[in-house]
Amino acid sequence: MAGPELSVVCRNCGSEVSPYVTECPYCGTRIRKRAPRLEREGDEIRIREGRREKKLRRDAERRERADEQRAGFGRSLPRGEELATKPIATIVLIAIPAIVYVLLEAAVLDAQDFVILGPVDSEPWRYLTAPFGIPNAGMLFICGVVIAACGPALERRLGSIATFLLALACGALGMLAAVGVDKAIGDDFAVAAGPNGIALGLLAAYVAILEPERRADPDDSYDPIAAGVAAAVLLAMPIVFAFSDPWAGIAGGLVGGLCGYTATLARRRA
Repeated sequence: MAGPELSVVCRNCGSEVSPYVTECPYCGTRIRKRAPRLEREGDEIRIREGRREKKLRRDAERRERADEQRAGFGRSLPRGEELATKPIATIVLIAIPAIVYVLLEAAVLDAQDFVILGPVDSEPWRYLTAPFGIPNAGMLFICGVVIAACGPALERRLGSIATFLLALACGALGMLAAVGVDKAIGDDFAVAAGPNGIALGLLAAYVAILEPERRADPDDSYDPIAAGVAAAVLLAMPIVFAFSDPWAGIAGGLVGGLCGYTATLARRRA
């Protein structure tokens, strides 16, 4: 049977005493009003935790896990090498399409300068601008909510620059897929715009990276049902919004999921 641990410090004399006593054996100072309740766990006797003690312990463990996650995939990094704790990339990814939408509504910008309308052989820069050219407020709201939900967690694990480049790749490759599929099986006149590829890519990367953490601690991770509902809404957007291309969303999700899975493998090898 394990003996009691000397883990209580007397406030009067500073001596370490057993947590099972009510008075300090060295100076007689009363440490607690009554003796703690004890419980047996295997061959060990320990103090039974009350509701307040359990809450304090869970809060301390949660803060410790949050500090480890901010350091990147649960690994402690040297000082100065911590990954991003401020969601800078998330703010930028939401602010750019919001500003573009306001300027489009104010007729300051022309939507034809951003979106994909037909072949883009002579204007390849449209693959980068089309994901941020939003002609509809509903599309902006839905994609913005998903980006805001997934972006900060990705930035804590990958960093702001890597997260922004990931979103840019998901959006651009999604638009490239939309044009390619329309050219192969369509009328070669693609109509695509909006960040549904970015949102689905970040969501897929979010799930791929956090899934091992959810398996380790299901109570302190993402909700797979909520993630599935968000993915279903994003995939159904082309039914409601004309410029939202389904192939752009699917390709963006595949790119994000592949990048997230690659990052997870790199973590395991590290």
